[in-house]
Amino acid sequence: MKLIYKLLIVSILASSGALNAQNKNSNSQASVVKLIKRESEKRVDVLIGGKLFTSYQWLDTVYKPILYPVLTAFGTPITRGFPIEPREAERRDHIHHAGNWFNYGNVNGYDFWGNGHEGKRSLNAGQIKHLGIQKLSGGAGEGVLVTKASWIDPNGKELLAESTEFHFIAQGSIRIIDRIITLKATGAAVSFKDTKEGSFGIRVARQLELPSKQDLILTDAKGNPTTVKKMENDIPTGNYRSSEGDQGEEVWGKRAKWMDLYGNIGDEKVSLVICDHPKNLSYPTYWHARGYGLFAANPFGVKDFTNKKEELNYSIPAGGTLKLRYRIIISSGTHLSDSDINLYAADFASKY
Repeated sequence: MKLIYKLLIVSILASSGALNAQNKNSNSQASVVKLIKRESEKRVDVLIGGKLFTSYQWLDTVYKPILYPVLTAFGTPITRGFPIEPREAERRDHIHHAGNWFNYGNVNGYDFWGNGHEGKRSLNAGQIKHLGIQKLSGGAGEGVLVTKASWIDPNGKELLAESTEFHFIAQGSIRIIDRIITLKATGAAVSFKDTKEGSFGIRVARQLELPSKQDLILTDAKGNPTTVKKMENDIPTGNYRSSEGDQGEEVWGKRAKWMDLYGNIGDEKVSLVICDHPKNLSYPTYWHARGYGLFAANPFGVKDFTNKKEELNYSIPAGGTLKLRYRIIISSGTHLSDSDINLYAADFASKY
């Protein structure tokens, strides 16, 4: 009887060990990041555990490289569908807000921010042209994509050469995108005249907007008004909070080390965080973060955020470079706490 009991215990432990090994293998597979280049479709798909996380796209109709869509670990899009794939019950303003991007509204006098969509470009609009992929690698927990792009004026003259390094990271129900951007002035000096229209931005799904009871009248860099209509459908659940304790609409134009936009999409709790980096220009950055779904960090704009008390007109000298670093954190199932975000921000600061 004792021998049978011992054999039973050994069998249970062996089964438990095999089950744990299977679970570890399953968890490992779930975090594998794979990048698939689809040149004919002008995109690179980023898969985590075999499921789409995001796509790096260089569509002719967008005039800048973007990440679109961006999904949670559960597979829920946090980016607005319009103007690429419009969905019901979402805003259709600001046609140049597509996915996640990096650009600016006044580069040597040219507008790389409000540069349009689907052939609708202003005469003063610049374009960020994708040139090629320098590196493409995947693996357990992280994938890396390195791209080259050219910032060109309306006449096709290059102002800036851009090299961008993306790190796509999977940690359980957390998804992370680290973007390291290097801009080089390839000809003469390049100026970034002070404006609120910038820079590292994402346009979010309707559910992550802040609830609004009225129309908003906004102005572009030239003072032209744009009305963002109040919507009757009661979908928005979002709220901003910053590393400095500001919340809601009050975060606009304030400086912060990071900004959290949290809310619910259906039954799924979502936190969307952007972290600035201590080595960045203007750290801690000003935030061009609006309740209607624009969420952007702007290292170049100061005067609009300080009521014209201060001004920054930054310039990259001829042949000079500027490096900027940003982290996006997407939590699925829980709203991140300040201490959670501070840990991710500290990790980001130590890596690049």
